[in-house]
Amino acid sequence: MRPTGALHLGHYHGALKNWVRLQDEHDCFYFVADWHALTTHYEEREVIGRNVYEMVIDWIAAGLDPQKSTIFIQSRLPEHAELFTLLAMGTPLGWLERVPTYKDQMDKLKDRDLATYGFLGYPLLQAADILIYKATYVPVGEDQSSHVELTREVARRFNHLYGRMRGFEERVAAALARMSRDDQRYYEKQRKAFGETGSAEAWAKGEALVRRAAAATPGWTDADTELLLGHLRGSGRAVLVEPQALHTEVLRLPGTDGQKMSKSYGNAILMRDEPAEVERKIRGMVTDPARVRRTDPGDPEKCPVWDLHKVYSDEATKEWAYKGCKTASIGCLECKQPVIDAIIREQKPWHERAAALTADPLKVRRIVDEGTERARKVASETMKDVREAMGLDY
Repeated sequence: MRPTGALHLGHYHGALKNWVRLQDEHDCFYFVADWHALTTHYEEREVIGRNVYEMVIDWIAAGLDPQKSTIFIQSRLPEHAELFTLLAMGTPLGWLERVPTYKDQMDKLKDRDLATYGFLGYPLLQAADILIYKATYVPVGEDQSSHVELTREVARRFNHLYGRMRGFEERVAAALARMSRDDQRYYEKQRKAFGETGSAEAWAKGEALVRRAAAATPGWTDADTELLLGHLRGSGRAVLVEPQALHTEVLRLPGTDGQKMSKSYGNAILMRDEPAEVERKIRGMVTDPARVRRTDPGDPEKCPVWDLHKVYSDEATKEWAYKGCKTASIGCLECKQPVIDAIIREQKPWHERAAALTADPLKVRRIVDEGTERARKVASETMKDVREAMGLDY
């Protein structure tokens, strides 16, 4: 996440809640993307500095466990910048210009000068952030899938350019010679089909053949398997791993004005807002414009408060709110009260955990330092492989 402001309920339900769940299922890396923040806030360094550690506190308050997850700050690892630079040497300019969010952000942020190399290149920096940890999955909403696909293309191109070690063709021929002639012909058929059409079926058949050969051929090594799978893919040795998008549930919460919750819109309920502030904001929240008077029936589907009920209320409360609005048997303030109570209950443990961390800022810094060192070990190994593949290990 980019440290450009305090986190709000939209951040929690849109991403952070998934992060907390995923740390029990995967080896997760979560980082403060301060370089990414500079792509749009390069003139506002004080905003970034003010929010870096506050954001880490919000993460831990929400349930991220530094013993389960690696938590670090992007700019502490110059390896990210090095991989970004090396990937930039072979990434076509058109790939960056066609990223859907590039033009979208240019339109939405007209008040900022985004005609910079940093902003154009941020999807490639994002790719470096992912590839440097040889990530298998990237948890994103479907609207961010294009970034993961770009990352896959970048990894594929890198492997194609640099994955062919010296004597690659001879080594492939030697490995294939250990198969029967029928299996060699079958492998070549699937390789061509995959190269021409990208057929998932052809890839699966070719991979299955290689796996069978690995299990049945005496003296077969993991290097032989990697070699033939790389040749099947058309890339050579897979120096960088192509990640998959892990589509997680993304809830888009409305802000107090009915638009998407965003701090820049001034409509956000912050994760660490005090109870009185939560009540003030929700009580002032817009509702169905048709309910001018208390006795006017409304339509919950046209009311942003109903969207909050969907997230925070049980079935009985939702039924009460829906019927009450449609029949005007309850007023808008009555309808809002269960949401207020539920948000305050949700925030209570966040406040308690955050208070302990705020009282011990050195503990937060130690958590980040330890996470940074864990991340550095993985990043350094990847960069060793990348430099060797590119011939930069002299």
